[in-house]
Amino acid sequence: MKTYRVAIVGAGPAGYFTAQALNNSCDNERNFLIDMFDRLPTPWGLVRSGVAPDHPKIRTVTKVFEKIAAEPNYRYFGNVELGRDVHISDLEKLYDVVVLATGTSLGKKLGIPGENLPGVISAADFVPWYNGHPDYVDVNPSLTGKYALVIGAGNVAMDCGRMLALVSHELSSTDIADHALEVFHNSSMRDVTIVGRRGPEHAAFTSPELRELPKLDQTDVFIDSQQITEAIARVGNRMESEKDLRSNLEAMREIAHAEHRGNERRLSLAFLLTPLEILGDGKVEQVRFSVNKVIDDKVIATDESIELLCDLLISAIGYEGLEIPGVSNERGRIANNDGKVREGVYVVGWAKRGPSGVIGTNKSDSSEVVKKIIAELPATPKGAVDISGSLSGEKVVTHDGWSAINAAELSAGEAVGRPRRKVVSWSELLSLGGAKAT
Repeated sequence: MKTYRVAIVGAGPAGYFTAQALNNSCDNERNFLIDMFDRLPTPWGLVRSGVAPDHPKIRTVTKVFEKIAAEPNYRYFGNVELGRDVHISDLEKLYDVVVLATGTSLGKKLGIPGENLPGVISAADFVPWYNGHPDYVDVNPSLTGKYALVIGAGNVAMDCGRMLALVSHELSSTDIADHALEVFHNSSMRDVTIVGRRGPEHAAFTSPELRELPKLDQTDVFIDSQQITEAIARVGNRMESEKDLRSNLEAMREIAHAEHRGNERRLSLAFLLTPLEILGDGKVEQVRFSVNKVIDDKVIATDESIELLCDLLISAIGYEGLEIPGVSNERGRIANNDGKVREGVYVVGWAKRGPSGVIGTNKSDSSEVVKKIIAELPATPKGAVDISGSLSGEKVVTHDGWSAINAAELSAGEAVGRPRRKVVSWSELLSLGGAKAT
């Protein structure tokens, strides 16, 4: 039997699903030894730092990850950064296959005047802040105003808008970071609008996210019914042939016609508005938008513009990947051909295809890339060269180290009736994980 060594860089869903697909492909002819690397001491990627705290069911996928991590052919190397502690060329020398599952963590810019005003932040900062990512503890957004705008028409924008519109006690039983929970408790935000440039038919929300909105007991949700009626007319027969489109528009239509309870808190979805300029004296106060229309499925700006009040603006228009030394970046992702970067080097997940799909999308995506890997395995494995000798053992957080962090968080959460209380400081994470800061 041939034993191949595989390095997976990135311990998020794409990385774990790649490990799972590799394990499922083991047979009498080959098996795999899998080393997974992550810059953070903690694994799970966006499942830990990207999923909204009020969506705990989505995090149950971590049971799959834990099962993969319990396999004897798996090792975890946390607190190891590609380009700092190890280079891709080092991995290529030591491993038969290198898989990049590094995701996309940089928020795209709006590129309009006023974007640097205080009160304007990216969802790429806001989401990891409330989820306890150690790099974002100090983001500290101000929620002292009344009006919030979220620019974007995908699930990330929806999460940001919903989080701002929730009554704070609805977050008290979640695993939201302690520092964020305090800010939400003191929030005076009462009017939140999620704004999309295109029409309702073009929105990238998923229908389960939309259907959750009417369940917000203390928040009234608004959509202009005329916008939905016009969108349904524009798509015509596609309502019958495209299941996701039909489900989305039907969910929006139900929201548009739902009764309102007269709640103090409002969450609105607005479409066909493009941000032109952020206005304010020392901080964001208003945003000027062009009013758009749809002609032949194309979005066209009109001569009309409107201004909306704004005390906090969150940009959620997409993500780009960090540059990785040794590979080419193309339109915010790693340049690849159906997952292949070059001989022996592959890419999966958002780093491969850009920020699209849900967590489960990464499973099928990783499986397809693994098929390519299997078909292109070298005839002779490189042998039992071990990366451990190239890394500082005192610095690495192993799977046992992560297990200690996990146990501490779960125990702290249980004591206060929450699923976990996340450790958010680098020094404490490394200490609990049995590693030393360098």
